Amino acid sequence: MAPGATRAGGGGDRQRPEAPDPLRTCFERDRDRILHCAPFRRLAGKTQVFVFPDDHQRTRLTHALEVAQVATAVARACRLNVALTEAIALGHDCGHGPGGHASEDALTPYLPEGFDHAVWGADVVLAPANLCRETLDGIRNHSWSRPAPATPEGEVVSWADRIAYVCHDFEDAVQAGIVTAEMLPLSVTERCGRTRSRQLGAFIDGLVEGTLSTGQVAMTEARAEALAEFRECNYQRIYLRPASAEQGSAVVALLQALVEYFADRPNLLPAVGFPGLDAGTPEAIRAAVTYVAGMTDRFACQTVVARLGWDRSRLPRSAMTG
Repeated sequence: MAPGATRAGGGGDRQRPEAPDPLRTCFERDRDRILHCAPFRRLAGKTQVFVFPDDHQRTRLTHALEVAQVATAVARACRLNVALTEAIALGHDCGHGPGGHASEDALTPYLPEGFDHAVWGADVVLAPANLCRETLDGIRNHSWSRPAPATPEGEVVSWADRIAYVCHDFEDAVQAGIVTAEMLPLSVTERCGRTRSRQLGAFIDGLVEGTLSTGQVAMTEARAEALAEFRECNYQRIYLRPASAEQGSAVVALLQALVEYFADRPNLLPAVGFPGLDAGTPEAIRAAVTYVAGMTDRFACQTVVARLGWDRSRLPRSAMTG
């Protein structure tokens, strides 16, 4: 491995000390724990861009797998710790609530510290797995709005996350008829191509070249500029379009209704993990947020209809036929 790569040591730097495994490094164990945990499986039912995606659109789970592919390709080429990189990539979105990033807007008012999916994933959702400090740091700080990760592997995942979602969200939007391939700026297609495969290859090459040439995790200037322009195109054409804002408002209303319902009725929360809470207390509110944040899109919609009596017309638009 490269001089700056993160080395695995014994049982790992964990909150609860563990003996080393005879067959796997500490980071390989982290990767396996994430892969087999319930929050990771539930990503299959959580929004990437489209609520209740069709058979060919991404979910949070397929997004995590694509991030892991991009990140490990870069880590391997740069001689970083591939197992740590993969563990961070697979776990990076385990803190997401249903309905995509709108869940952060919905749940933030109920917590003094707010709801950040990256921090929530590391400190709440994956806490029972007793992961290594380096893995949790990469998950907690993978978002660009957070401090930089403490390891180069975490920095690679942060780049890989952006590379993956920029490319695959545009492809999904083209297939959904929201945009056309011709809407991508010419400055992007000239430097990175018109297909997702070529775009991913170009951004991966740019990240590997930039990292090997500088000794720091960085992308070459031309490719970084193209990625930024690509992302801005997605925001203007996909994420900020009126239909997305309408869907986001519906998600916020749904999730807040569920939080308030269960905060006032903590006896209806699952007995395991939420015992003996008094209605309306900060503890009950936090428990309600924890429960609602863990729901899949489908379960949240089913619950608000069954428990609160919502008419299905109030659900996020793409969930109405689910």
